[in-house]
Amino acid sequence: MSDSNKDRWQSDLTLIADAAKEAGAVAFGFFNQSPEVWWKNGDRSPVSAADFAANKTLETILRKARPDYGWLSEETDDDSDRLARETTFIIDPIDGTRAFLGGQKVWCVSVAVVHRGRPVAGVLYAPALEELYQAVDGGVATKNGVPLAVSAARPEETSRLAIGEDLLATLPPEFRARVTRQKYIPSLAYRIAMVADGRLEGTFVKGNSHDWDLAAADLILACAGGGLVDLEGRPVVYNSADVTHKVLCAAPASRIDEFLAAFAVRRDS
Repeated sequence: MSDSNKDRWQSDLTLIADAAKEAGAVAFGFFNQSPEVWWKNGDRSPVSAADFAANKTLETILRKARPDYGWLSEETDDDSDRLARETTFIIDPIDGTRAFLGGQKVWCVSVAVVHRGRPVAGVLYAPALEELYQAVDGGVATKNGVPLAVSAARPEETSRLAIGEDLLATLPPEFRARVTRQKYIPSLAYRIAMVADGRLEGTFVKGNSHDWDLAAADLILACAGGGLVDLEGRPVVYNSADVTHKVLCAAPASRIDEFLAAFAVRRDS
């Protein structure tokens, strides 16, 4: 990466971190206040006045600061113009809306800058937990300013995985015997961040996740020594015409092959 791009992405990181904190403060103002809720027709998932307010804050700040960047947000009608842009903001104003509406603290603002299909700056801000995750391409990932690193647990040790009980039951018995299952984590982005900071050894992401669920967390995990890949071991490509993804695995780089092999046995059985 050239020095000019390094400076550019660092500047973008500062921008999106400040924007995420502002949007987080806006969303937090609705927390435990019973905001108005609507239901999306496609998947019957909720969206609240807090989501829209946080989205408006992000859009106002970011599009003004970088008018040449594309825009992709869960709460904004998709604009195909983003496909012609080398660099795009990918946004989830509240990742974990159900948790937010239920008064749970595990929700976050997710903001990423994606360049030519891969994230180059990423922020997750969890206001209710007072946690700020940040990463820039070529740098280290941090949580509240402290560098992160994935778990150093070895394959023969117990692995803490965020995985559905039904899926875990299909994996090889010798693999299951070394797994402690983490209870459900309502924010997918935050779940991946837990792999980045070593609280989990990995997670399998069910099919139909979206760019906005993943992009910022993907970079944070990569900069902490991990990876988010599909079942063939390929990294996720962002800002395509189709923003949905098939089953994915997030894990320390040293454990990805092990976890994918366990899943391959399950798929081939």
